[in-house]
Amino acid sequence: MFASLYFLATLYYPGGSAFNRHAKGFSWANNYWCNLLDGKAINGQPNSAQPVAWVAMLVLCFTLVYFWWIFPGYTTLHRYTKTMIRVSGLLAMGIGLLLFTRIDHDLITNLASLLGLIATVGTFAGLYKNGWKTLLLFGILNILLVIANNFLYYNEAYISYLPLVQKITFASFLAWICCICLKMYRTENPQTR
Repeated sequence: MFASLYFLATLYYPGGSAFNRHAKGFSWANNYWCNLLDGKAINGQPNSAQPVAWVAMLVLCFTLVYFWWIFPGYTTLHRYTKTMIRVSGLLAMGIGLLLFTRIDHDLITNLASLLGLIATVGTFAGLYKNGWKTLLLFGILNILLVIANNFLYYNEAYISYLPLVQKITFASFLAWICCICLKMYRTENPQTR
């Protein structure tokens, strides 16, 4: 549902990007996800994509909270580790919702990313203990993509590639979560929660 709402929001974005203030509409190569969440488009017009993008963000956050809440129950991880995954996942998505506020974007992104990393590392531990090696390797690919995002963000010479790599990372991460959910669905007997 998030992907559908994301796509729909891009259709309503008036225009402008960090690379061309006067561009028309949403550019998959030049706009960021957060451009859809802002009240004004970069070209200065009111952003009619914002309400749809907000709903998409709510769907994404609540879906990931639910995932990180139920996933530990399908593992043989220690109770403390299960709690760590659940709490860090919940906090990461709760902080992610602060993107709707005027609080510094980079601060919110960095805090949510740090807590999301904790939940993700716990997810890796659960995948490893379950013997779900293909999903573990897929997760490592996602970590490499996140590292690439950070490299591009902090290196001005390469930042023009970031919007596209951001979308690839989103798609890959969401595909990974979906694959884990399918595996959990096919697992008949979840471990003691």
